[in-house]
Amino acid sequence: MKAKDIMTTPVVAIGPDTPVTEIAGLLFRRHISGVPVVEDGRVVGLVSEGDLLRRHEIGTDGSPVKRSWWDRLIQNDPALAAYVKSHASYARDIMSRDVVSVEEETPVAEIASLFEMRKIRRVPVLRHKKLVGIVSRANLVQALAVTTKAVDTHDTRTDEEIRKQLLSEVASQPWWQRNPANVIVTDSVVHYRGMVRTEEERQAARIAAENVPGVRKIEDHRIHRADFHSML
Repeated sequence: MKAKDIMTTPVVAIGPDTPVTEIAGLLFRRHISGVPVVEDGRVVGLVSEGDLLRRHEIGTDGSPVKRSWWDRLIQNDPALAAYVKSHASYARDIMSRDVVSVEEETPVAEIASLFEMRKIRRVPVLRHKKLVGIVSRANLVQALAVTTKAVDTHDTRTDEEIRKQLLSEVASQPWWQRNPANVIVTDSVVHYRGMVRTEEERQAARIAAENVPGVRKIEDHRIHRADFHSML
């Protein structure tokens, strides 16, 4: 699945000269939490709810933190940026300019990683540097909600085929290779035997088996390594 498969389009966008009050009204009416700023067809910024939290009109701008003259001399004064954010009247002065964007063909896994790594909630989607859509965290959740696994009620997969696919999956995971364990499949029931280090590893093995078509049931008979050593 790629960005073009889940993005919201057409995109609600604003210009750099859009008034702050108009932006607030737009977010409220459209039930959205952010909007890209476009100039000459190019994305130049992004305004989100976070950019509107500290506003003097509603008394949320707060008091500037007092700093020593030495701090003010050698460092940029954050009070200046805070004042601009809380008192500016147009998008150009409150928008975030460091905008992370993706292309239509960007895989959703890469987008999810961007959200997590950059601590952001949405990314514009571009085609030849032009805005064509936007992907938000909500779009990822929606994609998950409508994605269903096809269940074949006439699955005739053999125990050997189930075991082969499951072993291929777990063998590629570092948490599996640390433990002496075995997989036995009988009548489409997966049996784990051997030892396990943590309950998280037991959970991961269960999930791996649940994702193999044809598995009817999972039984994990492994004992904790710590319990094994205490019996010696």
